[in-house]
Amino acid sequence: MAKILIMEDEELVLMALKETLEAAGHEVVACDNGLEGGEIAHREGCQLAVVDIFMPQQDGIAVIMELKKLSPTTKVIAISGGGAVVRDFDYLEYARALGAVECFHKPVDPQELLETIEAVL
Repeated sequence: MAKILIMEDEELVLMALKETLEAAGHEVVACDNGLEGGEIAHREGCQLAVVDIFMPQQDGIAVIMELKKLSPTTKVIAISGGGAVVRDFDYLEYARALGAVECFHKPVDPQELLETIEAVL
């Protein structure tokens, strides 16, 4: 199974994602902000990162750009619970343009997420 990094600032969402992925046999590292997530990715590496778009300290867009620069083989799945479209600007589509392999609006369906992870890895 894969080593997966989850970056999500909503504690309940973070715990649900972590439990779902661990139950499927993945090794999961989790944090609640983009800055810490970038540091973890740089220090520990991961095969896949699940990145919330709107987080404190460093947003998901900046994290995706950093991940793709420092670790181009790391797959990224972007998620967003609100504000994903602002003034006709779709942040999830922008995340996809930056290299996210898939994007989900919250709430994320656990089975769909697991199927996507299996497909991209």
